[in-house]
Amino acid sequence: MTFVGDGEPTLNKDLGWLIQNTRDNLHLPTAVITNGSLMSLPDVRNDLKNADVVIPSLDAGNAEIFKRIDRPHRHLDYDTILQGQIDFRQEYSGQIWIEIMLVKDLNDSEKELQSLRQAVAMIKPDRVYILTPIRPPAERWVKPVDVQTVLKAQEIIGGAVAADAPEEGRFDTGAFAKARQAILEIGSRHPLRKEQASAIERDFSETGVIELMLATEEMITVDYNGREYLLPGHFLRGKTQKRIKSR
Repeated sequence: MTFVGDGEPTLNKDLGWLIQNTRDNLHLPTAVITNGSLMSLPDVRNDLKNADVVIPSLDAGNAEIFKRIDRPHRHLDYDTILQGQIDFRQEYSGQIWIEIMLVKDLNDSEKELQSLRQAVAMIKPDRVYILTPIRPPAERWVKPVDVQTVLKAQEIIGGAVAADAPEEGRFDTGAFAKARQAILEIGSRHPLRKEQASAIERDFSETGVIELMLATEEMITVDYNGREYLLPGHFLRGKTQKRIKSR
């Protein structure tokens, strides 16, 4: 999604072509993960119609919480975004899976969960997934909710599935020549658990790479929610400490 000057938001014009050609060439089901912010645009909804599954985000049941949790561009309006998802449901015959990210003390109260329930009921998705931050977020004050809150959200929203466990599986490292390059580039987009970085190192049959990157502060360690993660050193933005406590 891009904004040209102060104009309206635009999306990749090849989205529909990409979805269709992915299906035609790979002969596999296609899924689109989206923040849902542009589904109010008829062209976007038309491009998405050939996907088998569309997975938009819905982190708030009202404009106030939407602004606090998602910090949208000034041209994005909560009611318009919600209506876009409602309209898409009416036009689309595939599966819609809503993802809700719960953040402690922000959208996890009884009031906000009831508000989310009402919004979900208007969209009528096929599935609802409850998430909470499991990797170090952009803002250090962001905290995951506890298990009891996830269970409460499932009960209130109804039929929701918890997806709050650490992700599993290996990263595709085929595009990288060395372990250092893979760890740095993947870590720049996706905070790596220590064991994930070690698995990447093993993929290249290299040793000592992580230790050297930590020693030179090319990577730094972060404790978040009881787990150790690796992040590129420039994420410190000039700070000198090698370890940040985020618990």
